[in-house]
Amino acid sequence: MDPVLLPEAGLADTVIGEQPLTFGGFVVAIGASAGGLDALERLFGALPVDTGAAFVVIQHLSPDHKSMMDNLLARYTAMPVQVAGHDMPLAPNAVFLIPPAKSMRIAGDRLLLTPKPEHGLSLPIDVFFTSMAEQCADRGIAVVLSGTGSDGSRGIPAVNAAGGFVFVQEPADAKFDGMPRSAVGTGLADVVAPAEALAERLSTHLRAPRHASMRLLAGSPPPGVAEPLEGILELLLGSSGIDFRDYKPTTVLRRIERRMQVQRTASLPAYREALAGSVEEQAVLRRELLIPVTRFFRDADVFEHLAEQVIGPLVGREATMEPIRVWVACCATGEEAYSIAILFAEAFQRLGRMRPVKIFATDVEQHYLDQAGAGHYPDTIAAEVSGQRLERWFMERDGGWTVRPEIRQMVIFARHNLVADPPFTRMDLVTCRNALIYFQPGAQERAMRRLQYALQPGGHLLLGPSESLGVLHRDFAALPGRGKIYRLLRRDRLGLQLDSNSRHETSSQRRATRRRPPEVAPPSAQAWVTQGERQLQQVYLPPSLLVGPSRELLHVYGSASELLQISEGQMTLDVLKLLPRELSWAAGLLLQAVATEDRAESSAPVRLGQGEGARQLRVVARRMGETSGTADAGGAPVTLLSFEPLELPMLGAAQAAELDEEQRKRVEALERELDLTHESLQATIEELETANEELQATNEELMASNEELQSTNEELQSVNEELYTVNSEYQEKVDVLNSVNADLENVAKATATPTLFVDEQLRLLRFTPELMQLFKVREGDRGRSLEDFANLLDYPELFNDLRRTMADKVVNEREVRSRDGQWWLARMQPYAARVPGSTKAVMSFVNVTSLKDSQRMQSILDSLAEHLAVLDAQGNIVRVNEAWRRFAADNGDPDLRHSGPGHNYLSACASAALVDPDARRAHEGVTAVLRGHLPRFTMQYPCDSKGQRLWFLMHAAPVAHAGGGAVVSHIEITAWVDAQLQPGTGTPLEDPAR
Repeated sequence: MDPVLLPEAGLADTVIGEQPLTFGGFVVAIGASAGGLDALERLFGALPVDTGAAFVVIQHLSPDHKSMMDNLLARYTAMPVQVAGHDMPLAPNAVFLIPPAKSMRIAGDRLLLTPKPEHGLSLPIDVFFTSMAEQCADRGIAVVLSGTGSDGSRGIPAVNAAGGFVFVQEPADAKFDGMPRSAVGTGLADVVAPAEALAERLSTHLRAPRHASMRLLAGSPPPGVAEPLEGILELLLGSSGIDFRDYKPTTVLRRIERRMQVQRTASLPAYREALAGSVEEQAVLRRELLIPVTRFFRDADVFEHLAEQVIGPLVGREATMEPIRVWVACCATGEEAYSIAILFAEAFQRLGRMRPVKIFATDVEQHYLDQAGAGHYPDTIAAEVSGQRLERWFMERDGGWTVRPEIRQMVIFARHNLVADPPFTRMDLVTCRNALIYFQPGAQERAMRRLQYALQPGGHLLLGPSESLGVLHRDFAALPGRGKIYRLLRRDRLGLQLDSNSRHETSSQRRATRRRPPEVAPPSAQAWVTQGERQLQQVYLPPSLLVGPSRELLHVYGSASELLQISEGQMTLDVLKLLPRELSWAAGLLLQAVATEDRAESSAPVRLGQGEGARQLRVVARRMGETSGTADAGGAPVTLLSFEPLELPMLGAAQAAELDEEQRKRVEALERELDLTHESLQATIEELETANEELQATNEELMASNEELQSTNEELQSVNEELYTVNSEYQEKVDVLNSVNADLENVAKATATPTLFVDEQLRLLRFTPELMQLFKVREGDRGRSLEDFANLLDYPELFNDLRRTMADKVVNEREVRSRDGQWWLARMQPYAARVPGSTKAVMSFVNVTSLKDSQRMQSILDSLAEHLAVLDAQGNIVRVNEAWRRFAADNGDPDLRHSGPGHNYLSACASAALVDPDARRAHEGVTAVLRGHLPRFTMQYPCDSKGQRLWFLMHAAPVAHAGGGAVVSHIEITAWVDAQLQPGTGTPLEDPAR
């Protein structure tokens, strides 16, 4: 069957026709806290804007301050930056920011907001990472930047398990390395680098996320893939002893593909070669394949159900010396094992009794077992464990939480392969959650048979929500309520025996094994040996008792039950109270002697009974060893008491050894004194217990107070991080304001314009030095009313206009004159102040004296009858008078498009000179005046205008100014010319300018 190629994870939206359905690109979740602003600026400053991904920034923000992060980040990226709203859809090439006082999750392609908890530890980064892993799978990318604490480290395993990538800022590159170090400590970070390098690696991953030839996640891989894949699995089997052929191929190939992307390897053969040369890469791939997704009290209602229906009844059984045995299979980093230990400890407290508990927590990965054995977890577990449990069962150390010794001592961590190694036995409870789903069906059945075999009759099995009993469903009964908790009905040994010879084998060895019939092991002779020893003890061994260090009866050998008697009252295992009075005192003395002298002791013959039923025994005490430690170290002794019967001929000799009546009375008196001493001691113990209860109550009150203080401390820590973030934003804003202020000051200096700023009471807020030309103010006068200062303006309505401008919020302009003859354009403009409802105004004064002089000069020129134009040194027209404009309008140029300011007079003359000699003369004459060759130039010429012939006298004179130029005037002389040419006058035509 051909392999199935999954569709490539595109960078654009999924499209039906031309309409986008949902956002289907990568989601990059960026977690940052204290010091994160700098890292975010560097990251976005180096990221391209066309990756097609949606970027979501999650920070620890103060709920009491408005965040300015959108404005600050917008300065470093061209992507749109916006604060997320509830049910806001994701979009490619955009940045979304978490708002203050909110927790954020992702559902489909939309962001969902919920109120942040008012009390307790808030972990918004973990919350979003976990949500992204569930919704986006391998499209999710987690980025952890600078920050204190360990937020994000609990969500990283979920992202990794879903196939997503994890990028972490190098701790040495971060301003605060708490969050980066916790993220690196998970062992699941794919890239650890400075912020700029993270941007480069992230961009590369987003632009080329997958090689299509590698996406072989179903079906039988072709030979080109099967052979290198087999080589990879053989390498892992040789280095770790784990046969990953038992795991589902989809999971194995997906994790291998992830590592190929991280290592930038394009093919499976190339990755196999790289894997063979790197022990570290083999360890990383092995850990990724094992997927350690766990946490304390995962599925809290399931643990409540387990405590009520399984753990409570186990603890509540009648007292016995047998310990409660629990097996937590595939425990990963130990959270589930410690959770069950806590439930047992709470049950013991609740019922007021204690029993030995042994919790065997096993996993196939030693790295995870080392973490579990240390019992130290980040502070983020406060989101999983209640404050009361944290205070009671954990100790705060090194910025995290460590389980207390009484919990740690319950758990025994060991390396164990659930599929290949023999199971434990006689277990009261077995748990295996969220591990079987990664096995192939055959491996699942083998694992289930081992779990079943480990249970003793009536034992309980707890599975994960996605797991089932399979073919063993008839052997278990499900408990009512939520959670997959089962009670064992029967145990099928056949399945385990058929699987007992399973070992890690290569593929060729497996095929050979399948062809070979299973071998049957010969029966063991140990059972016969044990039975023979038991019969010898019953026939030849004298009645004997094994006595513990506290005189408690541990074991009975032979027919010693005839010597034991049970007295009325409370049941006890004290051997001295179980033996007859005649033997009790002798046994007590011998036990004391053996404990002090460490050698065998025997008593004188002791007579039991009267008459024909009388018999004599000798008590022999032998020291067997210590319960713990050594004799030198003060270990408590274990003693064997043997009661050897004496032969009848010795009865006469034994009479001499009998105690007389006086000695018997003395012993009885000593025993009564001992009983009184015991009673006194018991009373003292009861008093101590009462005092201990009072101390316990006081201790609980102190623990409650400590818990409140701890909760307050966590809230203060969270507030401190939020304030640091706010402070960073404010510092960035202050830098921006300082830059803007410097720009304003330089603009004011460059324009040299008198300017002032006032509030609603006309108090002087700021002014430029040039204002001193008009107002008698000094630098120290800020804050005083503008009305207090004298000014040089002829402007009595100044203050009323300022108030009207701020009240009506309209711009006001007016030309005013100062007492020194200068003209100023006074401009008043209102602007909104930061305080709602208040208004301020800025007033500037622009010197328009030159403009006024220019306007006056234009008025003078307009009053002249001549057609007048002022030229610059290049012959460009810069000014004309009203007579010039009227003549242009009468001759087809009303808008002065050809003869007005901005046009070159010499060019116009040169164009006309081609057909008009007079124009040539004018061009030459004006050019000579502009160049200083002639002091002036005059000529007369005819002109056709409105169908009649007119005569003009042209005069050009230089302008006495450093810039040069000339004034050209045209005077109409038609009447004078006509008078000169009247018939009969005979007067020659002369220049009228003479």
